[in-house]
Amino acid sequence: MMILTVLDGGPQRFNTIRRMLEGVSQKSLTQTLRRLERNGLIERRVLTTSPVAVEYEMSELGRTLLPPFRTLYLWTKQNMPQVEAARAAFDQAR
Repeated sequence: MMILTVLDGGPQRFNTIRRMLEGVSQKSLTQTLRRLERNGLIERRVLTTSPVAVEYEMSELGRTLLPPFRTLYLWTKQNMPQVEAARAAFDQAR
């Protein structure tokens, strides 16, 4: 979900994605990008620059996820106080 959010702004190179997702290891990011590509949600493009670079972009299928992601994000923002209250009540009961 976080990677697709980063790619919502347009094509990005690997290192740019990595910088935008602080705390994500190179290995984890590589594996996730491969899974997203395999599932048809992103497209990988090799740029014939010197040195060679790789760029990732959301596919048409991936773009269909943006409306539900935005809805989920809005729900999260609106309901976070209730979620935090539920967490506090749960933790206090334990």
